[in-house]
Amino acid sequence: MQEKARGLSYSDAGVDIDAGNRLVDMIRPFVRATRRAGADGEIGGFGGVFDLKAAGFSDPLLVAANDGVGTKVKIAIESGLHGTVGVDLVAMCVNDLIVQGAEPLFFLDYYATGKLDPKVAAAVVKGVSDGCVQAGCALLGGETAEMPGLYARNDFDLAGFAVGAVDRRALLPRPVLPGDVAFGLPSSGLHSNGFSLVRKVVKDMGLSWNATAPYAPEMTLARALLEPTRIYVKPLLAALKRTPHIRAMAHITGGGFPENLPRVLPKGVGVALDLSTFAVPRVFKWLAKTGEIEASEMLRTFNCGVGMVVFASREGADEAEKVLRDVGEHPVRIGQAIDASEGERVLMQGALGL
Repeated sequence: MQEKARGLSYSDAGVDIDAGNRLVDMIRPFVRATRRAGADGEIGGFGGVFDLKAAGFSDPLLVAANDGVGTKVKIAIESGLHGTVGVDLVAMCVNDLIVQGAEPLFFLDYYATGKLDPKVAAAVVKGVSDGCVQAGCALLGGETAEMPGLYARNDFDLAGFAVGAVDRRALLPRPVLPGDVAFGLPSSGLHSNGFSLVRKVVKDMGLSWNATAPYAPEMTLARALLEPTRIYVKPLLAALKRTPHIRAMAHITGGGFPENLPRVLPKGVGVALDLSTFAVPRVFKWLAKTGEIEASEMLRTFNCGVGMVVFASREGADEAEKVLRDVGEHPVRIGQAIDASEGERVLMQGALGL
């Protein structure tokens, strides 16, 4: 007697449930490595639980942020170097929390792909775990989605969600006044912005990801461009505890100085920057020269070497600078707040060192 043909399965549609289960087993130790006060659960439940009282806050406000890595993930996909984009994912979220004075508590990630490769996904989640350890937050949960037909087989994308807390009296920004000092904190390079332009420059030059990086001959171009975003959380949390003179902070992401600095300044206050005061990393010089990108475009697309700006009160600027150095940062005075009741709110003077 002829056997009846087997019916369709989810696997026939391109989704491998067993691969997802293998991934959960592979990433379990990465999640455990991020445990902190308030979060000590295991992955696998329907939701993650965080005990805010155990974290030690008395009158907390919750602060939430979400972000992605953008087209930087294309370089990771095409080069096969998957280990650092997870750090970028965490960084882009938690750096948005710290500028409001908030301590990151927990993180959730979303990984979507055309065909789930547990080894690739585990490498990405290991990066997420590394970023959480750097930020001091728990990887509380996440979601993996295998979506054939929506993503190409080897493509993947990432989204991240971070929640932090700050005691009500410590919430930032506080009012920045004309005369207050702006300090720039160095970036690690491109961070996670402007990669569509970066990839166009690389394509126009006909370079491969395995080629030697023109601006960093000690490594391949892919490895150099995938340098992960700096996470500023721990030093800035320490600085905030040591000095009352930090009034505001701005994470320099997409939009550069012109878009991000006004976000933390009160109405009628602007900032005058001296572009000659800070060092511009090699990658930006190479992009500007190779792509014939004007300085104004560089400044509205990239961080150009300053990943975070800290505003300190005029009378407490010296103390704030010392504290920042004591916690391991390398602050540079890049400008000061000005009256901007009329005209541009971000004035850029001096020559950018391209």
